[in-house]
Amino acid sequence: MKVRNALMLGLGGAILAALLIEPSLAQTPTPEAATAAAAAAPIPNKGDTAWMLVSSALVLMMSVPGLALFYGGLVRTKNMLSVLTQVFAIVCIVGLLWVFYGYSLSFTNGGGINDFIGGFSKAFLKGVDANSTAATFSNGVVIPEYVYICFQMTFAMITPALIVGAFAERMKFSALVVFMILWVTLIYFPMAHMVWYWGGPDAVGNAAKALAAATDDASKATAQAALDAVNKDAGFLFQKGALDFAGGTVVHINAGIAGFVGCLIMGKRIGYGRDLLAPHSLTMTMIGASLLWVGWFGFNAGSNLESNGTTALAMLNTFVATCAAAVAWLFAEWALKGKPSLLGMVSGAIAGLVAVTPASGFAGPMGSIVLGLVAGVVCFVMCSTVKNAIGYDDSLDVFGVHCIGGILGALATGILVDPNLGGVGIPDYSTKPGEMVVGAYDMMSQLIVQAEAVGLTLLWSGVGSAILYKLVDLTIGLRVTQEEEREGLDIADHGERAYNY
Repeated sequence: MKVRNALMLGLGGAILAALLIEPSLAQTPTPEAATAAAAAAPIPNKGDTAWMLVSSALVLMMSVPGLALFYGGLVRTKNMLSVLTQVFAIVCIVGLLWVFYGYSLSFTNGGGINDFIGGFSKAFLKGVDANSTAATFSNGVVIPEYVYICFQMTFAMITPALIVGAFAERMKFSALVVFMILWVTLIYFPMAHMVWYWGGPDAVGNAAKALAAATDDASKATAQAALDAVNKDAGFLFQKGALDFAGGTVVHINAGIAGFVGCLIMGKRIGYGRDLLAPHSLTMTMIGASLLWVGWFGFNAGSNLESNGTTALAMLNTFVATCAAAVAWLFAEWALKGKPSLLGMVSGAIAGLVAVTPASGFAGPMGSIVLGLVAGVVCFVMCSTVKNAIGYDDSLDVFGVHCIGGILGALATGILVDPNLGGVGIPDYSTKPGEMVVGAYDMMSQLIVQAEAVGLTLLWSGVGSAILYKLVDLTIGLRVTQEEEREGLDIADHGERAYNY
């Protein structure tokens, strides 16, 4: 008993001594302190996290099986399996490159060349764990960084896969693999950085708060320099104020012009303009297009990075713009060719999805309908009249739908974001630190910025892709032999067939 009492007294004395030495151990945190701690380290919301996980899976579905089936149905039977293999291989290869160095190059500070490319500070996901967070577009709201990595990975996967449709049925598989590795590294990752990389709303808000709290000239100058540094810690086009909600420049114009350059360099398919090169299964194409539309809700609505009213707006716009474009293409084709076709309608739907992508979180629903109607008609004309007049062999109309639709959508975003036209306006995180308000808007100035973003994307991807195609052609050759092309890439490249009757 004496021993136990002595131990209790000793333990009590130790606790008392600890409390005397470190009084904070005896204090219960006040609600204000708890609130301040929570504000300093935001915790991901489980609803936002769940939505982004679903969105990531939806965007993956766009590539496999959506895009693979959409493209596969449009080629001839002897090339069906080759298209499926190409898309699936690109998805897998890019997924690995993304975690090796793609995420780091796209979404970290690149030091002296930060405007155009990130660095290697997170190569092989160094420093990222289950507790790491990534900023969204709302102050104090974050998501797990692993979720953000997965979501952006799916964008990196589908973008190079889109290019395949421009030169389908004639490119060597080995050349395709080498080209795509080079393309995502030198073209896609820099474009993603230039358009989407920034420090997040809290970085801007905190720097603005420090400036507002500064009381003397010296501290104001220091705070202003800090705010300027935060604003410059962003990609080149983001700094200029270019708006691209979900990838009009990064994904569609980027891939569309790369595909166009590729089909010009490789030349036309054997028999183009002379033989029947009709799609072998519009059933597959319709299934693929439908999967693309469903997956596109993750693509557009997921790009808000959280689950709120803007997410719902992007989803609604993705509904109505697609419907409008499909109807517009259907009736334009019906009027000019005498019959409404399934291929025309699903092509119109994809054109509407492409066009609304950059505007999905900025435009209002009525503006998105107008954009869809215009995109349906413009892309139809590009894929029929203009394509036939020029005579290029873009096998599956990657240029006419993705590049032209992307350009139209990127430019229209600068107009449809106008609050007077039902748009949400341009976000401003520094005027009222700690919250997002609608900033100043001038339509002509914004259109100029949007046009600059379009122009840079066309030059960066167009010229860069041409160099990469030539490099691959000089080393291993781009195109299969005439005998292999006539036999079909299924057997020539892969030694198997999509169908065995």
